[in-house]
Amino acid sequence: MTGDRDGLDAQFAQWRHYVQRRRELRQADVDELEDHLRGSVDDLVAVGLHDDEAFLVAVKRMGGLDELSREFAREHSERLWKQLVLTDGPVAGDRSRRDLLVLAGCAVGAAVSVKVPELFGLTLERDGAFYAPNAALFALPWLAAFLAWRRRAGAVVIGVLVALFALGAAAANAFPLGEDSQSIVLTAIHLPIALWFAVGLAYVSDDPRSSRRRMDFVRFTGEWFVYYVLIALGGGVLVGVVFGTFEAIGTSPETVLSRWVVPCGAAAAVVVAGWLVEAKQSVVENIAPVLTRLFTPLFTAVLLAFLVTFGVAGRGIDVEREALILFDLLLVVVLGLLLYSASARDPLAPPGVFDRLQLALVVSALVIDVLVLVAIAGRISGFGSTPNKAAALGENVVLLVNLAWSAWLMLGLVRGRRPFAALERWQTAYLPVYAVWAWVVVLLFPPLFGYL
Repeated sequence: MTGDRDGLDAQFAQWRHYVQRRRELRQADVDELEDHLRGSVDDLVAVGLHDDEAFLVAVKRMGGLDELSREFAREHSERLWKQLVLTDGPVAGDRSRRDLLVLAGCAVGAAVSVKVPELFGLTLERDGAFYAPNAALFALPWLAAFLAWRRRAGAVVIGVLVALFALGAAAANAFPLGEDSQSIVLTAIHLPIALWFAVGLAYVSDDPRSSRRRMDFVRFTGEWFVYYVLIALGGGVLVGVVFGTFEAIGTSPETVLSRWVVPCGAAAAVVVAGWLVEAKQSVVENIAPVLTRLFTPLFTAVLLAFLVTFGVAGRGIDVEREALILFDLLLVVVLGLLLYSASARDPLAPPGVFDRLQLALVVSALVIDVLVLVAIAGRISGFGSTPNKAAALGENVVLLVNLAWSAWLMLGLVRGRRPFAALERWQTAYLPVYAVWAWVVVLLFPPLFGYL
């Protein structure tokens, strides 16, 4: 505990040093600001936050009241968030240059990985059954390598990462699956999920057991997705311009674009998007949590409309593969909206309208999940099980547990009987369950169902 207080005192000392650099502030102003900051930290610690979390939240709050503290939060949030020591001057410049060099190496590695199978006679056009389950293995190991380097991961973490990606490569290629096998589709869907959590291990390698670091990875995932989509949109425009301009002079770039630029660029962009998040990551503003404010009301309205329509129509739910994927995707989006709103919420703020809206969203998703589970169980009991139905059944059970307990915690939050921190801890503690289930589908389902 003494070590935590020493670390907190060091953070206060750096904050004070930063403030004192501003000549327009008198010593009395600095003392007043520090007194206000210490009081906020003590209040946050009293309700259960760790010292470093309390200091970070207090600085954020002052950032909303005072421009000087806002500048401090922006300048030092990455150090506070990731507990890394950043310094001004040549050291920071050297670190930035090293980041760019490692980024370039990892991005090139991802791009080259896409073309390696061609050395063995495999192509995207003819061998979709190979590329679909292996797609995540081309880029995610390089993103994990970049993040592990950024976090200065130890030998144990690096060994675990290598083992996980090797296990993923074996799962994607060792089973004798036919081109029309359901297991190929399931592996293509679940292996990226399993390996993304391996990327998460690289991300939190500086403090793997920390709930705060897991929530940081949730933020990273949302920001990474936004950047990757933006890169993809920009790349699509660039490809269109290149195609049009070369066609105008009687030369078709189709082969170069389809075989080299697009696949290699898509793989490299996975690493570049991760670097962009690392370069601008801030606890003051994030894109993904902002989007949740827009889409939470819309998805709540859609789910409620679906339930009303379902009740009026009185028809059962289609449990074919495409419908099951769609329903699971819908439930995952709901949990994503819950996670990203939690990542940006003030933990001490009283429950408001948005919290009640989220409760309605989660309860609606929970009802839909139960309906889908009943439909799947009915189909399995009447017509037997298939890999698709079994995977959907398990995934909906996993989601049901999360949604049910989340609804209970949110109800307690809205009624003022439970702190928001309980909901946040539940969400971050449940993340490994998704990884375990994804590995179960990838490793056990093919032999369990006779490689169907």
